[in-house]
Amino acid sequence: MEAKVSKKKTLKTQIQKLGTSLSGMIMPNIAAIIAWGLVTAIFMAAGWFPNKQIATLITPMLNYMIPLLIAYVGGRMVYEERGAVVGAIAVMGVIVGAKVPMFLGAMIMGPLGGWCIKKFDQMFQDKIKSGFEMIYNNFSSGILGMILAIFGVFVINPLVTAGSTIMSKGVDWIISVHMLPLANILIEPAKVLFLNNAIGNGILVPLGIQQAAQSGKSVLFLLESNPGPGLGILLAFMLFGKGAAKASAPGAALIEFFGGIHEIYFPYVLMKPALIFAAIAGGVSGTFTFSLLDTGVKAAASPGSIIAILLMTPKGNYLKILAGVLVAAIVSFIVAALILKADKSDGKAEDELAEKQAQMSQMKAESKGAAPVAGQSAEKAVQEYADVKRIIFACDAGMGSSAMGASLLRDKVKKAGITDIPVTNTAISRLKDEDGLLVITQEELADRALQKTPNAMHIAVDNFLSSPKYDQVVLNLKALTQLNPEKQIQKKNEEKPTKNQRLAEIDYAAVTEVDFIHHDQREGSATMAASLFKDRLKKVGKQVPVKNLGINELEDSKQHLVIVTPEAEKNLKLRYTEVQVVTVKNLLEADEYSYIVERLA
Repeated sequence: MEAKVSKKKTLKTQIQKLGTSLSGMIMPNIAAIIAWGLVTAIFMAAGWFPNKQIATLITPMLNYMIPLLIAYVGGRMVYEERGAVVGAIAVMGVIVGAKVPMFLGAMIMGPLGGWCIKKFDQMFQDKIKSGFEMIYNNFSSGILGMILAIFGVFVINPLVTAGSTIMSKGVDWIISVHMLPLANILIEPAKVLFLNNAIGNGILVPLGIQQAAQSGKSVLFLLESNPGPGLGILLAFMLFGKGAAKASAPGAALIEFFGGIHEIYFPYVLMKPALIFAAIAGGVSGTFTFSLLDTGVKAAASPGSIIAILLMTPKGNYLKILAGVLVAAIVSFIVAALILKADKSDGKAEDELAEKQAQMSQMKAESKGAAPVAGQSAEKAVQEYADVKRIIFACDAGMGSSAMGASLLRDKVKKAGITDIPVTNTAISRLKDEDGLLVITQEELADRALQKTPNAMHIAVDNFLSSPKYDQVVLNLKALTQLNPEKQIQKKNEEKPTKNQRLAEIDYAAVTEVDFIHHDQREGSATMAASLFKDRLKKVGKQVPVKNLGINELEDSKQHLVIVTPEAEKNLKLRYTEVQVVTVKNLLEADEYSYIVERLA
């Protein structure tokens, strides 16, 4: 393994996990929040182009659309589509009759609905008789959703309403006594520990939307998303930094300020921890300026780009917003410059840091108690990549920095002529443990990535945008073709397998679930086929679960043996790479079934 991290769950990891769960419900719905913010800013009575008819969208989008979407995503995080539907039904109980937008209620009822239907299925789903699966699925979700919605009306609604009122008044009081800037004393260090999405999208955005619905704007949207503190630190590195940090700072500053990817300046702070005081000073001064000028934005500015912030700025507030960003950048620049000028190191350690880390990893792999034979260690390092089938960049939110890192490595892989290994990005919470997976993440998040994918190969980097480990990955993957040329020739010349060969290639020992996929919403035949196949297994005393699923409901894992018609096969293979597939002409009756049943565990 390229990087080995402790499996022990630290307090920071637990906080990150909770924050990721909260932000995970908000992040997929940022587009909906932005849509609401744009409609409000442009078409409300005090907007740029007032339109009474279009403005009627504002209240329903705020009170119904956004909470429903949040609850749907929250339920899906717990139990995929069934959890999503039950969560959306349940949240209606807290929405109806509420005098405040029910974002907090949605973040409670969505996961609660998903958890309840998941536990219900665990108790009863395997006891359902063949042919009654559809009745069970529909009525269990509907009845449980109804019960939770009623529970929400009488229990959760009053509690959340009271809690939202208390929090709203608390925020208003903090703002009124000019103490809001002190929040950045906690926010800035938490951002550097990769809790930025948890704080911004999990806490500040829901509170900010509630405040913006009442007053037309909120400064809370700017507490975490202000690009000024990061810009000031990077400008200081441009003028007073040393070595590689100074050389990379200009590009990082452009990406942070205009691209809104704040994670790019975190490694600079981690490299010199004293710079956290520069970030805090910039954040406090920027928020103080916003509060002093009584300004804010209409909706969440995500990512935290100056472009996104200006798009969400209400009419007449542009100079005030720019003033707050500028003050934050100047203050953080001054503090960072003083810290960097006081640094007496020659910058050599910074330039050699990545090289030494790579060298230590190689030495660790080679040291087995005796000196290796010449050339042996290099070949061994290459062979560690022999099983890699897929590379995933994982960060807290699955956007921004991980997307840019994946793009950089994808380009390097493509130029090296490696076409059979996809490079993608995702949120750590969505990682799935699977064979042949190489996970690349930031060092601060490495322990969480290992917990999610203990069987994967892991690489931890300081900075997604500039790591020499990318070149090592490409070189090792490229070297595989030289160490195993006969394997590459065989791969090019292999013929299309026959039906019997395809069945024989299935890893039946790995299969823990058989799935029938219905095509074009035709659930009837797939439901009956699943029922008949389940009966076949019961007759021979085998208990492998058999399910009828939609094509988007699968988990991409070789533990799933998927049976489809030729019409659905193409769409299936476009979506999934790891599931094991058997294609049959007739779902209800196929010669392949006897062979499959005989070999399943």
